[in-house]
Amino acid sequence: MPIVNRIAEFAEEMKAWRRYLHQNPELGFDCHNTASFVVDRLKEFGIVDIHEGIAQSGVVALIHGSATGPVIGLRADMDALPIEEATGADYASKVPGKMHACGHDGHTTMLLGAARYLAETRNFSGTVALIFQPAEENGGGGEVMVQEGILDQFEIETVYALHTEPGAPAGQLSTTSGPIMAAVDTFELYVTGEGGHGAMPHLVKDAIPAAVSITQAFQTIVSRNHNSVEDLVVSVTQIHAGTIDNVINDNAFVGGTVRTFASHVQNMVDRRMTEICKGHAAAFGVEVRFVYNRGYPATVNSEIQSAFAVEVAKEICGDAMTVSDRIRDMGAEDFSYLLEKRPGCYLFLGQGDGAAWHNAKFDFNDEVSSVGASFFARLVERALPLET
Repeated sequence: MPIVNRIAEFAEEMKAWRRYLHQNPELGFDCHNTASFVVDRLKEFGIVDIHEGIAQSGVVALIHGSATGPVIGLRADMDALPIEEATGADYASKVPGKMHACGHDGHTTMLLGAARYLAETRNFSGTVALIFQPAEENGGGGEVMVQEGILDQFEIETVYALHTEPGAPAGQLSTTSGPIMAAVDTFELYVTGEGGHGAMPHLVKDAIPAAVSITQAFQTIVSRNHNSVEDLVVSVTQIHAGTIDNVINDNAFVGGTVRTFASHVQNMVDRRMTEICKGHAAAFGVEVRFVYNRGYPATVNSEIQSAFAVEVAKEICGDAMTVSDRIRDMGAEDFSYLLEKRPGCYLFLGQGDGAAWHNAKFDFNDEVSSVGASFFARLVERALPLET
């Protein structure tokens, strides 16, 4: 089964929705205008069971089918990024310093497209819970929505989500059973010494050599403390110290990220970083304060739901454009919080050539909106079939 014909008929309207959202990006939990746009479209589709203000600006809308049955959750994220857009598009962001550089405008559009079709046809038994979520990029809006009880309140039994993928063939759907994206942690290292004149280092306790040595030691965690058959990334991404060339500064800061798939690896990194910091503090005669922040957990797809999603993807895209054994990614995603509580599947939708995620020249490919909306629609009809 190719793209749903009815969805193809309103593809131009979907493009207009997406480009409006692209022009009006919002950050974090402050997606109120985006949510209002979503709610207005849902009401136009005849959807009346709409719940607003979840996780500040999130929306959950229910479409009830032609017969009773279970509830399936479909999620789209709505937030943008604090990036100055450089696409040059005539529909570029109107908001200085903010843009949709990760395709969330497209995700929201595809779920709206599926919602319109499902509200018109209601060719399923049960209920679809449309989850429009803020704060995926920063803040864990998915976790907050779970904490506020959406899964239990709306009796959602399974959950699914799509994410655009620049560089993959346009219209290709890919996923894998089990882990598909990593857990993401961050760390902060504050080194405090005693500053002084740059010409008299023997009179100071220099924070910079200690920070540099700790940074180098962190790199040995992957190569010497870790089983190489398990995925692990430790990246120092920030070092800040000093303001002038003839002054040895009192302080230095080091920050970065850790990506893992297994909790025992995560625990080992936390322990080794703490040990390294304590040892270097003693060796260099400085004070060290180390903070390890646990972030989004790994995104882990359920076996049964992943196999089912692949079957649906093949109906929409064909065998050649469906990948069922995608290599897992060291990026992170807060849909993981929903998958911790309910079985489900997270998939990627190729959008062809173009700038990468989080790039100032990124732009969603409107040509694949109908593919994503059709996938969501067919997923519901296959998961919640009407009795014949």
